[in-house]
Amino acid sequence: MRFLRRYVGWLLLPLAGCGTYPDSLPSAGPSLELIQKNAQESQIPGIQLLEVTAPLARSLASDARLAPSFAQHWGQAKQPSFVLGPGDVLEVSIWEAPPASLFGASAMDLRSGAATARVSVLPGQMVAADGTIDVPFAGTINAAGQSTSDVQNAIAQRLKGKANQPQVVVRMLQNATSNVTVVGEVSNSVRMPLTAKGERLLDALAAAGGVRQPVGKMSLQITRGEQVRSLPLERVIASPAENVFLQPGDVVTAFHQPFNLTVLGATGVNRELDFEVQGISLAQALGRAGGLQDQRADARGIFIFRFEDPALLPDVKPDTPRTAQGKVPVVFRLDLKDPASFFAAQDFPMRHKDVVYVSNAPAAELQKFLNIVGSVAGPVLTLRAVVNP
Repeated sequence: MRFLRRYVGWLLLPLAGCGTYPDSLPSAGPSLELIQKNAQESQIPGIQLLEVTAPLARSLASDARLAPSFAQHWGQAKQPSFVLGPGDVLEVSIWEAPPASLFGASAMDLRSGAATARVSVLPGQMVAADGTIDVPFAGTINAAGQSTSDVQNAIAQRLKGKANQPQVVVRMLQNATSNVTVVGEVSNSVRMPLTAKGERLLDALAAAGGVRQPVGKMSLQITRGEQVRSLPLERVIASPAENVFLQPGDVVTAFHQPFNLTVLGATGVNRELDFEVQGISLAQALGRAGGLQDQRADARGIFIFRFEDPALLPDVKPDTPRTAQGKVPVVFRLDLKDPASFFAAQDFPMRHKDVVYVSNAPAAELQKFLNIVGSVAGPVLTLRAVVNP
């Protein structure tokens, strides 16, 4: 036994030189005590350590639900007025009452012997770059920015005094300007022409053949001029207000955007976990990671490392380091020894690129140390027993 004590003492010497023995043992990360100690002594510059409480979880969850939406930005926009533009191709049909005929001879009704009105259909008229079309006997007509009704009224007005009671109908043959472009993870990227009916966001998605990935992992982005907004596809489907009217020139992009977080420490698995664009809670994240390991985990030491919007955090110092997006580093701590914390975990929203870390319990560190001592001392004792039977 004297030899064993001396041997264990020799074994402890290198560990003592590196600090206390738990810190010298192999580990997946820092312990609860070490993180708290560093936070209290400000050894983690610019990083806040916040306790996850029910009010804080509800506040963060509320902020996630109130993120800018299509309805907030464009919900007031009604269906667009259908106007013409350069490149559109129009069909112009002109009727004249008998007996006069400017565009052609009138037809005779053989039963009554009276002449009937005859229609003259002009070749397709493309709206020129300057926004005009040319109609025989009517001259140059401005079409860009006008509706088909405006153009046909303008033609009929020009033909008065030249044709007998002219009636004009203008019809769109080819729509080149009032289109919406749909690209991304769709079956077929298309340029969808808009009609006077007014098409909505999901109409464009249907015209492109739908998405190629699961709905829960897709988001839709609308680019309108210099404004860009995106939402999860599930939210657009579930909320009719988000299915907004599209405007000419809109670009709809379908993204396959599986959000992910990283789980480390004393959990069932250590890996990167994908989750739906709609988001998941901390409780769901821990469940997908296989929960906490009973033999290792410190239920008081569940940490979430995140870059957060400073507006959502209390007492952020002006000199706190920030990312290029203006976010600050923060560590959230959850104590699952408190039964109430399970309710907070259900409300606490996970974010893209979060890191969840579960620390080892002090008893697990002690057991790890004893295992190392036993693995080294065991062969020595066996050898001694053989040498000195």
